[in-house]
Amino acid sequence: MVGMVWEDAPYPMLAVSTSGVVEQANEAARLLLSGTGVGERLERAAPEWLSRAHDRLASGGRAGGAEPCGELGGRMFQAHAVYATGDRIVWWLIDVTGRQHAMDSLREWTAFMAEASDELLPSLNLDRCLEVTACLAARRLADAALVVLPRAGRRYAIARCGAAGEAATWETNIDPSTLPGLPEALQGFPPVPTRWIDPAEAPGWVLGDRRAEVGSVAVAALPGHGLPAGALVLVRGAREGFSPDERIFVRLFAQWAGSAISVARLYVEQAMITETLMAELLPPPTPALNGVELAARYRPAGSSERVGGDFYDVHPVAGSGQESLVVLGDVAGKGLEAAVLTGRIRNTLRALLPLADDHHRVLELLNGVLVTDGDQARYVTLVLASFQRRGTRVALRLTSAGHPAPLILRNDGRVETVPAVGTLIGVLDDITSVTDSVVLEPGETCLLYSDGIIEARGGPLGHEFFGEERLSEQLRQSSGMPPEAVAERVQMLASEWVGEGEHDDMAVVAISAPRTAGAEQP
Repeated sequence: MVGMVWEDAPYPMLAVSTSGVVEQANEAARLLLSGTGVGERLERAAPEWLSRAHDRLASGGRAGGAEPCGELGGRMFQAHAVYATGDRIVWWLIDVTGRQHAMDSLREWTAFMAEASDELLPSLNLDRCLEVTACLAARRLADAALVVLPRAGRRYAIARCGAAGEAATWETNIDPSTLPGLPEALQGFPPVPTRWIDPAEAPGWVLGDRRAEVGSVAVAALPGHGLPAGALVLVRGAREGFSPDERIFVRLFAQWAGSAISVARLYVEQAMITETLMAELLPPPTPALNGVELAARYRPAGSSERVGGDFYDVHPVAGSGQESLVVLGDVAGKGLEAAVLTGRIRNTLRALLPLADDHHRVLELLNGVLVTDGDQARYVTLVLASFQRRGTRVALRLTSAGHPAPLILRNDGRVETVPAVGTLIGVLDDITSVTDSVVLEPGETCLLYSDGIIEARGGPLGHEFFGEERLSEQLRQSSGMPPEAVAERVQMLASEWVGEGEHDDMAVVAISAPRTAGAEQP
């Protein structure tokens, strides 16, 4: 009776003695093993993987984890052992081909998603991200793939990758409605399913020059972080759509790619905003001035920073008989927070330019603006220098507000300290200031600098200030140099004095009366 049950069982069954002889095989087993007969040894009747598993169990061993599995008749089978009696083992063979294919597919798609993660997530370059998305899709999902991303002004960025794996990106004007499903996919929300369309409905910019080879076209949305991340267009030679497995992983890939594109897009937008704002905070280029030579240098405290608390501005005048103005200041603090206050002070001073002839009035009004904030930690020291060419000489008016005194380098090597003094700006309700007048002969230079120069700490012992005396001595050795060389030398020497140590922001402005006769004016 038991034999009859085994004979009719839908699964292949083999009863094998512990010595390795096939004692019984049902019809399903005989069909699978091409007529295996009773009495044959298992190693001749069955594949090696099953014979090894039987020998291991028959000798008292264990399978060790998963049931033995291998190929048989072009399909995958898993063998389950049952001890029928003490001296024989019954093997039931279960067809797991479908499950194995599913596991292989899962491993393949998992490897693809890991590859997509490795290639997509590290890049914050938007065009690169679009190209990588197109290439990954062309490599695994289609014969060619395009990524379409809206730009400003009704323009679109398009990245395309073909079977050869070469990506190209361009920006153009297209009408999304010419590709069915594209307008909905580009909206980003609500999410829309992948749409398959007849290639005859696709425009030329999608199909390129291979229209005759295209069997189907799919349009999928790329969902981002609250923003449309564009659309993925898949071009296939085959006419059929996605398999169930593909549908799942296309959706996962679209979400992954959309997130990466959104992050890159946000980064680009933030970088553009930052660059625009930074342009207002960076020290300006020194303009060409009629009859006066001018040079400036700036070094922020942090090696990775571009802005800080020191600043300078040059405001030339257009007409003759008027004074140009240079402002050099030092805001309390360092880094971006100080740079923001710097930007506000510079804008306020720019608005006060009509009053620039009266240095005290300018400082008084700026002080009122800062004191109104009520934050005594937000203050600034300043030096104002108004200058005008008079014949071959340059006349200067200098006013210091809590700032290191300007220095004058004469042609004979003398260094003079300008006695322009005053209170710092932004702390007291009332300020005091003294304006001093200086005349530069041809070849002489006035040096404005921030305390980051004289307070640069370093030297042989590592803790000594660069100091005013050392600065004056170095200036004496710079006699006869043009202002570019003077400014560069001062900043270089202070930086070398600090070495690898920490330092404050450093700003230097050198104003010179030209030596050349060609620069003279009446």
